[in-house]
Amino acid sequence: MEGTVQFISFCLRIATPFMALIVVLLCFASLRGSRRREQPLMMLRDIQNDIDYPVLYWENSIGRSRGCDIRLSDMTVSRDHAVLLRRNEGWFITDTESRAGVYVNNEKAEDRCPVSVGDRITLGTTILTLRRAGEAGSGAVRRTVKNTIPSALMLSLITLYISVLTIQIILNTGDALCVVCAAGFTAVMWVFYALSSLLFKRPNIELEALAMLLTGTGIMVSSAHNIRQSYVQLAAFVVGLCIYSFILWFIERPDRVNKWYIAISVCALLLLASTLVLGSTINGAKNWIILGPVSIQPSEFAKIAYIFVGASTLDVLQTRKSLTLFIIMSFLTIGLLVLMSDFGSAVIFFVTFLIIAFMRSGDLKTVILAVTAAGLGVVIMLTVKPYIAQRFEAWGHVWQYADSSGYQQVNSLIYSASGGVFGMGIGKGWLQNLFASENDLVFCLICEECGCFLALLIAAVIGGFMLYARALATRSRSTFYSISACSAAGLLVFQASLNIFGVTDILPLTGVTLPFVSYGGSSLAACWGLLAFIKAADERTYARRRKHKETASNNRQRVAYEEEYVEI
Repeated sequence: MEGTVQFISFCLRIATPFMALIVVLLCFASLRGSRRREQPLMMLRDIQNDIDYPVLYWENSIGRSRGCDIRLSDMTVSRDHAVLLRRNEGWFITDTESRAGVYVNNEKAEDRCPVSVGDRITLGTTILTLRRAGEAGSGAVRRTVKNTIPSALMLSLITLYISVLTIQIILNTGDALCVVCAAGFTAVMWVFYALSSLLFKRPNIELEALAMLLTGTGIMVSSAHNIRQSYVQLAAFVVGLCIYSFILWFIERPDRVNKWYIAISVCALLLLASTLVLGSTINGAKNWIILGPVSIQPSEFAKIAYIFVGASTLDVLQTRKSLTLFIIMSFLTIGLLVLMSDFGSAVIFFVTFLIIAFMRSGDLKTVILAVTAAGLGVVIMLTVKPYIAQRFEAWGHVWQYADSSGYQQVNSLIYSASGGVFGMGIGKGWLQNLFASENDLVFCLICEECGCFLALLIAAVIGGFMLYARALATRSRSTFYSISACSAAGLLVFQASLNIFGVTDILPLTGVTLPFVSYGGSSLAACWGLLAFIKAADERTYARRRKHKETASNNRQRVAYEEEYVEI
């Protein structure tokens, strides 16, 4: 009987990573298949020079700069002169603090000025007229969407994957309580899918399916070692989905973000400041607020607020006020984290700052200057507080400190190597006996119990978020979506790199979590919030809701016209 159980467990260990691989391949294939061919939305015609400029995006910068979407050679035009943008109400043009100003039909444009087909737009001595793409003879091809893989199929495979992990835990540990976590996770996943399809009109959830695969793996790993932790993760999963849905609704209109980003930045800074005053010190960092049985790490949620402030619509992005606020918040946020001794989060925020700064300016000099300033700050900090360097004394040679500061990493490397390709079996590893095995060391724990195949697949999925966000950046409806998606994905990838490379002694061990997988309710909920920024950049996310609103508006106009006709 025991031999039969071992044989079944062995077969399930081999099947598990391949099932996860199938889900990952289907999700990314569906994401790739959903890409639309690029075509001009409108055309701008230079009347004097008889030149047509294609308008490809929802937000288009106009000026002499090389970085402008529509580049003019007229020397009377400023480098960043104006922004032509599309909203549900129509097309608008905004003067971005140019010297000569913007005129629409010979009237000076103030704030966002509406423009219609046939209107004359004057920038310096250049006169442009807005035309439909077909009128300009652009030969644009109709947008077509390739068939995508049904989301129900992906979730069914994830359900099967979670079931296989559950059976493994029962066979390996004899604890059947994991069934409760598996059933709860599966129920939440399917309810979310139903609500997304019916209420939010989003039938395709490939990105969410990938995150659910990671989340489900983390919950089941926790249930194999500490059932209470898995309950916490399950509750955090529900909270994360709520945050995810709220952010998607909130940023559906980027202009709404522009109205609230100052309030969001102030709230985030106050939350971090209150942590510095009221927080508790855990593992050397004063970054936790403990309220009875609940502990919250505010810096995780500050990541979401930071991206809100860093990203903005193109016409706001090119103003000094927006840039000044972003720099101030960056300085205060990183400074507060350093005072909390939360250096891992401080590094993550700084790298996110570099991503946003580069995408806002497109200037590599800005990034180099920021890195130089940060390096100077590190030198000063190590001079003032030399004990900080002692935290990294084992970096690069942990085997020399195997009995002291390198103990965790040495044992993590030994146990993860013993797992081989398919692992020892979930719940049967020895690494679970080490401190922080389910959060800081979770990558090596998965290597030991589930195999390096599954662990590397998890790392590839998180890396895939960045590649997908980069592909979306040039097709998003707003620069807010482009910048927020790339910065959120970059944050997740860098955080995962710190976790994976830290425990394997390639980088210093900073104690950050592996996104979606590590134990930690605040981290899991915040990761789902960050995922919303990537999802929003996909033009399909709001397509059905927008089409539904447009249809309803057209119906109202038709009814009003018929009523007016009857009265006449």
